[in-house]
Amino acid sequence: MTTQNLLVELFVEELPPKVLNKLGESFAGTLVEQLRAQGLAGAESQVTAFASPRRLAAHVTSVWARAADKGVQQKLMPVAVGLDAAGNASPALLKKLQALGADLSDPAAAVAALKRAPDGKGEALYYDSVVKGASLHVGLQKALDEALAKLPIPKVMQYQLETDCELPGWSSVNFVRPAHSLIALYGTAVVPVKALGLTAGNSTQGHRFEAKVSPLVLTHADQYDQVLKTDGAVIASFAERRAEIVRQLQAAAAQVGGGVRPIDDEALLDEVTALVERPNVLICEFEKQFLEVPQECLILTMKANQKYFPLLDAAGKLTHQFLVVSNITPDDASAVIGGNERVVRPRLADAKFFFDQDRKKTLESRVEGLSRVVYHNKLGTQGERMARVCAIAQAIGQQLGGDALAQSAELAARLAKTDLLTDMVGEFPELQGIMGTYYAKNDGLSDAVANAIGDHYRPRFAGDELPSNDIGVVVALADKLETLVGMFGIGNVPTGDKDPFALRRHALGVIRMLIEKDLALGLPDLLALCIPVFGDKITDASSGLSEFIYDRLSGSLREQGFSAQEVDAVMALRPARLGQVGRCLSAVRAFAALPESPALASANKRISNILKKAGDVDAHVNPLLLQEDAEKNLYAAMQKLLPESEAQFQAGDYTASLQTLAALHSPVDAFFDDVMVNAEEMDLRLNRQGLLKSLHVAMNRVADLSRLAA
Repeated sequence: MTTQNLLVELFVEELPPKVLNKLGESFAGTLVEQLRAQGLAGAESQVTAFASPRRLAAHVTSVWARAADKGVQQKLMPVAVGLDAAGNASPALLKKLQALGADLSDPAAAVAALKRAPDGKGEALYYDSVVKGASLHVGLQKALDEALAKLPIPKVMQYQLETDCELPGWSSVNFVRPAHSLIALYGTAVVPVKALGLTAGNSTQGHRFEAKVSPLVLTHADQYDQVLKTDGAVIASFAERRAEIVRQLQAAAAQVGGGVRPIDDEALLDEVTALVERPNVLICEFEKQFLEVPQECLILTMKANQKYFPLLDAAGKLTHQFLVVSNITPDDASAVIGGNERVVRPRLADAKFFFDQDRKKTLESRVEGLSRVVYHNKLGTQGERMARVCAIAQAIGQQLGGDALAQSAELAARLAKTDLLTDMVGEFPELQGIMGTYYAKNDGLSDAVANAIGDHYRPRFAGDELPSNDIGVVVALADKLETLVGMFGIGNVPTGDKDPFALRRHALGVIRMLIEKDLALGLPDLLALCIPVFGDKITDASSGLSEFIYDRLSGSLREQGFSAQEVDAVMALRPARLGQVGRCLSAVRAFAALPESPALASANKRISNILKKAGDVDAHVNPLLLQEDAEKNLYAAMQKLLPESEAQFQAGDYTASLQTLAALHSPVDAFFDDVMVNAEEMDLRLNRQGLLKSLHVAMNRVADLSRLAA
């Protein structure tokens, strides 16, 4: 039996651009997955997804017209239930066989054909049958229904279809957009499947304005993308259309010259790809006077509102030219260019107006207005929040840099949220912090304080840069800690995938700053200094928050390539200074590579268990009570090596500290071979437990080495 290629297309009204690519991939992926599940396509079948503003399509190679028949064995019932003592079929068995369509003209023969097999303590009867393979018509209908049902549609709409019957009437259809035609071509043959009130045919529509033929009639499944491209003026492939836009953007930038380049924005590129069927990039410009406005404002309004690609010069500065991706290709593009230039001008004028108006008031004059903005019904206003952040920033700044840093951090924290009250941020919330920096410089504040206002949101996402100066680090820490402590204190804890206040992101931001800046701050101390600034608004949830942050850190370290054992060993000690975690992990990794490591890790685990059972043990040793040679030798080795290891630990050389302890391998082994720790004499027992306690403390300064034991 030979195979043919299959094409399925659903032609609709304009699909949501921000999810078009996902819709196309889902439609094609689910379709081929269902065909394979029914035996109509195999692993060798290749699927090509197509997605344009008005169509979802899939081309699948090597599809069977009918799936192969499949043998099925079905368990019926226990032998004791299905057969009587003489081996004859019971009424229950006959009824079951009849329901399965078995030939009961000769019941004895039907029973004889059944198989017996062990089932638990007894035997069961099994019925073998052959299931006919699904036809392409039936299988494709099921696959198409499943593909449409599983589309990740953000929101469905309901529309009416005229019923195809003698009596007039309408039927309701729910889908992301109204559908107008359906294609299902198997080679050259139409497969008459149905969906959304449509019956499949072999015709579709091309470009709204530039198609050479309407409708487009396909004679073979393999013609689809080529016919659409040549006769329909449509590039059906999302990836191909995207690549063509990139090519044209680069070519247009080269035409402008001067080393300019289009702004790099993958999300914008995807959205524009989903808005056009055949792209045509045009060069436009605006008046240079608008460049007096901060470029972030102009770039944002051009991207967000108009879907334009601003052009940057070699230094990354915005130019007065931009690129438009048009969906039409007229012989004379001047009207299209002029229209886009007229459209963007009011947007840029608005941005300039907002900027000019905002600069008439200082940020300091806006501080009082924060008390009229609600932050959270349990945590008060933005003004109250600002006061808390100021107090935390001042305390952290004092610890890290004394009065000067504390005062600068307090000033930056007091002004950090004031740009929320400006017209520009009211229009473009994405510019919060950025505009605060510009307005602070306009007010005559130092660059360090002004930059800290913008930086206090950093890191905004994974991989984002950290604040550029010490003031920014202090304010960013204070801001994120205030959010974490406050939200945990009122019970707003992330659950599952729900994290409306982005507490996981805030926690990772705190972790990154403490580690990458190697700040001399302990996590427990930081949380403790935050609690009092809330007064009676919260309960102390620092214990749960501390575990939350350590969990985020553990996950981050594993993502960076450290093993679960290495991470568990270091994190088991709950290190206060997160800046030391990296050195601890490196030391543990080096220690684990030593030949003595497995034995010492096991011994450490054994010591931990002994001490746990012993209860409160004093790390004190009386040399006069050491009787066995093995305990004397271990004590002598500890007297020599522990001070050396301690000195290395205090110097921050954790790797050397652990490697020094590796020399205890032999005396530790001998101790456990020859010495009874829990001796009957109480003084001997306590002395030996004290010896192990001293060893345990020394071995677990860097990490809990017992976690390395297999």
